[in-house]
Amino acid sequence: MQHAVGSPLPPPHQPGHGPAAGWPPAAHHPGPYHPGAHHPGPHQGSAPVPPPPPAPGRPGAPTAPQPPVPPGPPVQAPPPPPDATGHVRLPPGGPVAFPAAPPAHTAPDPTTTTLAVLLIGPAGAGKTSVAKHWAEHRRVPTAHISLDDVREWVRSGFANPQSGWNDHSEAQYRLARRTCGFAARNFLANGISCILDDAVFPDRPVVGLGGWKRHVGPGLLPVVLLPGLDVVLERNAERSGNRRLTDEEVARIHGRMAGWYGSGLPIIDNSQLDIPTTAHLLDEVLARAIASPPTW
Repeated sequence: MQHAVGSPLPPPHQPGHGPAAGWPPAAHHPGPYHPGAHHPGPHQGSAPVPPPPPAPGRPGAPTAPQPPVPPGPPVQAPPPPPDATGHVRLPPGGPVAFPAAPPAHTAPDPTTTTLAVLLIGPAGAGKTSVAKHWAEHRRVPTAHISLDDVREWVRSGFANPQSGWNDHSEAQYRLARRTCGFAARNFLANGISCILDDAVFPDRPVVGLGGWKRHVGPGLLPVVLLPGLDVVLERNAERSGNRRLTDEEVARIHGRMAGWYGSGLPIIDNSQLDIPTTAHLLDEVLARAIASPPTW
């Protein structure tokens, strides 16, 4: 039988031969292979590897079996590098607890306490203006989270309640509240106070106040801003765009907001107060709420 010219076939296995004896699997010989022929020279590849020397003792004595080496501890993966963005993981459950009340002889200072405040009121009550001023003039970092601003992130397909309240507008309000609640929790977890504003109705506790409590936590401090109807109508008339409501709608909302009287929540009538004075009064109300949290 003849073999094609090229790489030789490995010789038959013999003691001391084969891969363990130094046969180079990739060695190439020019020309055909002739059994029994010896091809000395460097073209054979590496020299055969000699067998290991016998163990000390009688020449040729077999090596005594060695005890097995116990496996070492499993290799642990290195811990991930610290997050350099300053993100703090949100704690599970209700992340916002009531601020610790100071001793009885010390008046609480809401201007230096990390708080989560919900400012409630009808359209035209001045919620957004008071919340912005209060957040800007505190001595600790504070964020103002406006529900209307977040709701108006929706551009194409925005469901304006003025065109008729329906499932789409309801869903967008719910989504905006959850988004605001998550933002508030994230700010609070990083030591930043927040104030949210929303027209929460007392006759819809599950959707309104109860929803905010679920989204932010049980330590949320609600305060109602409720001026007189004539003031609300006047302020609403100064609005523009989809934030301006009809007089009938404003009166209807204001009437429903009157249900907060007798609810136990603190109420500020800012009919005759400017924005800085109302913000200062808000601090006083929050100081009392910290000392004696309202039941809601």
